[in-house]
Amino acid sequence: MRTEIAILFVAGGGSALLCAVLLPLLKKLHAGQYILGYVREHMDKSGTPTMGGLAFVCAAALCAIPFGLYADRHVAVAVTFGCAYAAVGFLDDFLKLRRRRNLGLRAYQKILFQLAVALLAGLYCYSADLTVLNIPFVGRSVDVGGWIIPLAAFAFVATTNCVNLTDGLDGLAASTCFWYFAALSALTFLLSGEEGLLLARLGLILCGVLAGYLIFNTHRASVFMGDTGSLGLGGFAAAMAAFGGNLLYIAVIGVMFVCSGISVILQVIYYKKTKKRLFRMAPLHHHLQKLGYSESKIAYMYSLITASAGLLCLAFAM
Repeated sequence: MRTEIAILFVAGGGSALLCAVLLPLLKKLHAGQYILGYVREHMDKSGTPTMGGLAFVCAAALCAIPFGLYADRHVAVAVTFGCAYAAVGFLDDFLKLRRRRNLGLRAYQKILFQLAVALLAGLYCYSADLTVLNIPFVGRSVDVGGWIIPLAAFAFVATTNCVNLTDGLDGLAASTCFWYFAALSALTFLLSGEEGLLLARLGLILCGVLAGYLIFNTHRASVFMGDTGSLGLGGFAAAMAAFGGNLLYIAVIGVMFVCSGISVILQVIYYKKTKKRLFRMAPLHHHLQKLGYSESKIAYMYSLITASAGLLCLAFAM
């Protein structure tokens, strides 16, 4: 337990320190966020430094070293995939800043990059014999064999995009991911025991770095994570679940990420059929904001639901 507490403090402190160092640099480089014109509630946020995800992604990768997490091959590969998705996000953020508009990589370019990394993740799961999936709430598992390749690839692409869509309000994605990683970390250790200890500790590191980052990101945010952070978090979220045999738990513990993705899909389909909007604005958090809920209340609501879903999964897994 002492090691786990140390991990949280070191990761949190390291992330906060890197954020404090990065923030003035981003301001000096005029790395400000360009706000979409149709999100009127956020127009006063234009120019807020972005790419803050660099701080907590780097902190997570570095904090894994002193605690010996890279002795576990799965942890090393999980961090690699998390950083790979962060790199895609960084390229997107960089192009937005260079072009001085809210358009970085084209949609098809993003998907191609994401799919390439996702397929590598699926192939790794198959080659490392990570083909057994724990089934939520029933206490059973199933070996999917070669099907793990498309399943894992889909999970990686879906998770990274859904986390990316959730990153739309101050503190929303970071606080929701905090509780996701907390629950997944406990679940990994509970179902895998000592074999999954280092992977579970990676989840604690991610909790710590997000806690440090939230000092700068809660309303009103002084820095945004950008696609660098949101895609990186999505990569970590999918990798931890996949390599711990908990791929099917993503949709349960990450239910609010699912809501973000589904709300966008439903909005597009409904509008194409009726030329009307199903939600006042998608993703779901923007709809709630249009209904009058504050950013802080929405972030609290998402966190509470995620934490509750995690506790429910843990209760059935015990």
